[in-house]
Amino acid sequence: VHLVESGGDMVQPGGSLRLSCKTSGFTFSNYVMSWVRQTPGRGHDWISSINSGGVNTYYTKTVKGRFTISRDDANDTLYLQMDRLKPEDTGLYLCARDTYFSWDGDSNSPPTREYDSWGQGTQVTVSS
Repeated sequence: VHLVESGGDMVQPGGSLRLSCKTSGFTFSNYVMSWVRQTPGRGHDWISSINSGGVNTYYTKTVKGRFTISRDDANDTLYLQMDRLKPEDTGLYLCARDTYFSWDGDSNSPPTREYDSWGQGTQVTVSS
């Protein structure tokens, strides 16, 4: 299993970025895929997930309406379009392969997830 993120950069508040996660070594289309963010002193904060097939998408409330997750199963690639970026979006963004995902849609509670693989991450810095 191999996941390689790219697309991170330093941008000003209000800017946009598109992150990519190229995967290999497994049947990408069979899995829920997620983006998580790592910041100093914290673990992996869940940002967004997309189900196999790409019909259903899920977002933490702090990014809903600004970020869009998508997938290209033909090319085994996961994306995260990030718009109207804020300084608090700063962090190392990693894509993850979920082995379990369940969420009741309560925006105040993150989903219950298990994941077994993630990449090295791509750094996003939002600063003026």
